[in-house]
Amino acid sequence: MKRSRVNDIILEANDMMRRFGFTLPPFAFWTPDDFKARKADAQNVIDARCGWDITDYGAGDYDKMGLFLFTLRNGRLADLQRGGGMCYAEKLLISKQDQLSPMHTHALKAEDIINRGGATLLVELYGSNARGEFDETKGGTVFCDGIKRDYAAGEKLRLSAGESVTLMPGDWHAFWGDGGDVLIGEVSTVNDDETDNIFRDPIGRFANIEEDVDPKHLLVSDYHTWLG
Repeated sequence: MKRSRVNDIILEANDMMRRFGFTLPPFAFWTPDDFKARKADAQNVIDARCGWDITDYGAGDYDKMGLFLFTLRNGRLADLQRGGGMCYAEKLLISKQDQLSPMHTHALKAEDIINRGGATLLVELYGSNARGEFDETKGGTVFCDGIKRDYAAGEKLRLSAGESVTLMPGDWHAFWGDGGDVLIGEVSTVNDDETDNIFRDPIGRFANIEEDVDPKHLLVSDYHTWLG
């Protein structure tokens, strides 16, 4: 993806979030120089990989397969492993109309996916085999707004604004906006996007950025390169 496109997506996403009453924390609007100057103060943000996250999954066609995310807060894996402390994470996502977030699951993370506003969110579901691998014949059980719901292999849940689904490790899922763009909330256990996204097909989690212009704001995938 070109950096100029990333800059534009950030502006568009912020406008949409504000329309639905969500205001991001101040560090969201720091420039790269701000981050460098306040690196010591912001080390928790950097280590937790909070901030802007825009991906085309390395496929080079963001409008067809991609996702916007902003990680608001993220806990510590060590706390999750010992069973106490900051064991949670929260994100805002935007899934554009017919923009696929491809089939995947997580080994550790449990998550609530919430339609915060906009169009309908379609969530396609499959279960796992005994080894936790994708199984095109398997269904499973999820909870929608706390209500138990069995799903058949390949069933598509339709989530309107305010509705949610709870996904556990082993629930394979893909999602996209139907009839328009969707603002999504994600509330989960500790999030590790570098190691805990297991895709059905061999794709990448982060975009490859072509630096045609300077970044207005850093992506979480920029932190290592820009901040060391």
